[in-house]
Amino acid sequence: MEIGVPKEIKDQEFRVGLSPMSVRVCCDRGHAVFVESGAGIGAGFTDADYIQAGAKIVSNSQDAWNRELVVKVKEPLPLEYPLIQKGQLLFTYLHLAAHRQLTEYLIASGVQAIAYETVELPEQKLPLLTPMSIIAGRLSVQFGARFLERQQGGRGVLLGGVPGVKPGKVVILGGGIVGTEAARIAVGLGAQVQILDVNVDRLVYLETIFGSRVEYLYSSSSQIEAVVPDADLLIGAVLVLGRRAPILVSRSLVSKMHPGSVIVDVAVDQGGCVETLRATSHTNPTYIEEGVVHYGVPNMPGAVPWTATQALNNSTLPYVVQLADRGIKALEGNSALAKGLNVQDGRLVHPAVREVFPDLAD
Repeated sequence: MEIGVPKEIKDQEFRVGLSPMSVRVCCDRGHAVFVESGAGIGAGFTDADYIQAGAKIVSNSQDAWNRELVVKVKEPLPLEYPLIQKGQLLFTYLHLAAHRQLTEYLIASGVQAIAYETVELPEQKLPLLTPMSIIAGRLSVQFGARFLERQQGGRGVLLGGVPGVKPGKVVILGGGIVGTEAARIAVGLGAQVQILDVNVDRLVYLETIFGSRVEYLYSSSSQIEAVVPDADLLIGAVLVLGRRAPILVSRSLVSKMHPGSVIVDVAVDQGGCVETLRATSHTNPTYIEEGVVHYGVPNMPGAVPWTATQALNNSTLPYVVQLADRGIKALEGNSALAKGLNVQDGRLVHPAVREVFPDLAD
């Protein structure tokens, strides 16, 4: 099969769909891989690295897209819509619940669109979302600490504090992968950390990891209202598979936070869980609303592309190989991959996304 790897065009998105190592695996199985020139530069991979791995370098995005299987990182942007082809396999992050326009276009195009984030193993394990969730969770505190600096518009709080001065307070909404990794970094910095989640069993599990260094709270409207105003750094880490994240923090509650405090919403690519938060970019990552610094970059792992590309490929490569070997028939023998299918033959097929856009489900 011919596999295309276009260069990502989202703002400062330096990850790439296939690393040279992954390309070699595909080529060794008899597939032809076409990589757009410069696609891997941001992640530390040169065109020469890809040529050595067996890829063919193409000079423009159209030549990369004009293949049976296209492997990307982020969802197609409007400039890429005309490049999408009927019957083509598209394998990438899509997050369609937050992108109606893209959903409509994919349906109209006749593409077979498989989303990384909805590939699902038993017990709701998300193997292709997990590695990026780990990175985003860790980065959320790293970025939050930076924007708490006074020069960045923050209130000038050092999360770890110093002897004689109390540490900063980090409130994390959601105790999944993102929340756990955020807590790991926040605890390591010496911050005061609270995690809220509706799953008591998950809170019990987290206690086995962090012990008394974290406060574990059952998430309810009243509890959120009680802890958010005192947060120096609020991290949104809420995921509802295939659906928009629920709004847990209202504008009125944001207005009660300390001026210069920071909100980082990792759920922004699914709509976000804070009413005042909107998507931003690596070029312009923050804005101030209600006196609070908001950070809403939807492709946070793009800031560390060398690490993120390899971590992502470690998880996606087995599925890429199956799709290259068998095409759409690969879904018949792989229930996890089948759950990743969002759009097929002009129809919206993923149940959760159909609930978000019922008028597109017919």
